[in-house]
Amino acid sequence: MKLSSILEPELLTFPLPAALAEADATGLAYDSRRVEPGYLFFAFPGAKVNGAQFAAAAAAKGAVAIVSESAQPGEFAGNWIQVRHGRRALATAAKNFFSRPDERIRLTGITGTNGKTTSTTALDSILRSAGKTTALIGTIEYHLAGRALPAVNTTPESLDLFRMFHDLEQLGGTHATLEASSHALHLGRIYAMQFEVAGFTNLTRDHLDYHHNMESYFSAKQLLFRPQSAPPPRFAVVNADDSWARQIDFAPETEVIWYGIEQQPPTARGRWMQATNIHLSFNGLRFDVAGNGSPFSIESSLVGRINVYNVLLAAGAALSLGLSIGEVQSGVRGLTRVPGRFERVEEGQPFMVVVDYAHTDDALRNVIQVARGMNAKRVITLFGCGGDRDRAKRPLMGMAAAELSDYVVLTSDNPRSEDPLAIMNDAMVGIQRFNTPYVAEPDRERAIRRAIEEAQPGDVVILAGKGHETYQVLRDGPIPFDDRDAARRVLRSRGFGGGAKRV
Repeated sequence: MKLSSILEPELLTFPLPAALAEADATGLAYDSRRVEPGYLFFAFPGAKVNGAQFAAAAAAKGAVAIVSESAQPGEFAGNWIQVRHGRRALATAAKNFFSRPDERIRLTGITGTNGKTTSTTALDSILRSAGKTTALIGTIEYHLAGRALPAVNTTPESLDLFRMFHDLEQLGGTHATLEASSHALHLGRIYAMQFEVAGFTNLTRDHLDYHHNMESYFSAKQLLFRPQSAPPPRFAVVNADDSWARQIDFAPETEVIWYGIEQQPPTARGRWMQATNIHLSFNGLRFDVAGNGSPFSIESSLVGRINVYNVLLAAGAALSLGLSIGEVQSGVRGLTRVPGRFERVEEGQPFMVVVDYAHTDDALRNVIQVARGMNAKRVITLFGCGGDRDRAKRPLMGMAAAELSDYVVLTSDNPRSEDPLAIMNDAMVGIQRFNTPYVAEPDRERAIRRAIEEAQPGDVVILAGKGHETYQVLRDGPIPFDDRDAARRVLRSRGFGGGAKRV
C-alpha cells in the first residue's frame, strides 16, 4: 500500500515528498525487532526509551521509512517522516493499512476503575452463547475467534488492535469487546477507532502516579465517549450509581442506557435498567431487571453485589447490540468464573479461600463486602501495595482492610524497585487506625500460609492484589508466583485435598 494512502496528511509535520508518497509499505511495526523489508517503522517515545533510538536497526532491516515525532537525526541517512503525534499517526496508519475493520466489526469498549474485566468477559460470554465469533481484549488475556493469546497490556497498541480486528473479520468474526484503560485512552492506543458501544463501570482512586489527580484520570475516561478522531459511540451504557459517571459529557447522537441499583438516572435522557429483588448467595446471584424496557430476570454463578453491576453493564451492552433477552440470560448463566476475580481455591477445606485482583482501596472494600454478604464467621484479608506506584493509596488500602476485616495479613505485592518493608510501612499507617489484629510478613508465600493457618470453619480468606497474575515483580525483574498455586500448596500441606499429612 502506498504511503500516501497509509499516512494521514493532517498528522504530518511536513508534506511527503512525491517519490516517498508513491513508495509502497508491506507492513507496519513499532518494534524494530519485528521489522521486515518494506515495513514502515513507527518510533515514538516510550516509558523508558525513545523508539527513535532503534531507527538505525529498523533501516538496516529494510524499513521503507521511519515515522517519528522527533526531527531527523543528522547522522540518519534514510527516509524520515516527522509527525505531530506518533501514536495517533500509528493508529490512523494501522486503520488505513488494514482497510478500516473497526467500521465493520461491532466494537464495544468498557472503561472504569473496577469491573472492566468481568464486564467485558460477561459480554463476550453472551455474544459467544448467541453464536457470534468474537474477540475479547483485556487484562487477563486476549481471545481471537476462540484462540487465546497472551495479554501484554490491558489495552494493546493500536497496530495490534487493528491487526486483531482484521484477523477477526477474515475468520468471519463480527464482534470485538475490549477494556479501554485510561493509559490507552490518554496515549492514543485506541485513537481513530469507531465504537458502537461504550461502557463505564465506576471511577475510584487508581493510577494517580500517572494521571496525578482524579480530574485528569476522569478526562482520560471521557475520551471514550467524546473521541477526538472518530464518531462518538452509538450507545453508552453507564453506571447511574457512580458520581463520576453522572458527569460524563455524551454526544447528542449517543443513546444512553443507565444501569444501577440505588440511584435514578440523573436526566430523563436515555433508557434505564435497575436491578431489583437481588438475592446473593455462596453459589451466585439472582436479580430482576426493571426500568423502562421489558422486565426480565438474571441468574449468574458470579457472587457479590459488585457483580450485579458488572452483569447489568454486560446485559445493557448486549441489548444495545441487538441481542435478545433470552440470549443475554443464557450467556450470563454460561459464565461460571472470571480468573482472578473472587476465584475460589477449593481443596476440601471447611473455609473459603478466594483470590482477587483488588489492588485499590475501593476494590478491596468491594471484595471484603462480598465475603461479608456470604455470612462469613470471620473475614481474613491478605493484601499488599505495588511499588513504584501511587503511594497515597497505600494507607487507604490499609484502612479498608482493617476496617472491614477480622484479621489482616500485610505482605508484598509487586514491590518493583522499592523496598518491600517501606511499602508495607506506608500501608501499616492505615491498618493501625483500627484495632483489628494483623501481622506483617513480606514473603508472600509465607504470608499466604499465615492467612490460611488463621482460618477456622466458616471463615473466608481473601488473597487480594494479584488475581490472575502468575508472577511477582521484584527489583531484579519478575519471578514466577501465583496466589492460587501458593494457596493450594498450603492447603494440601495441611491435609486438605492432596492427602498430605496435616501440619
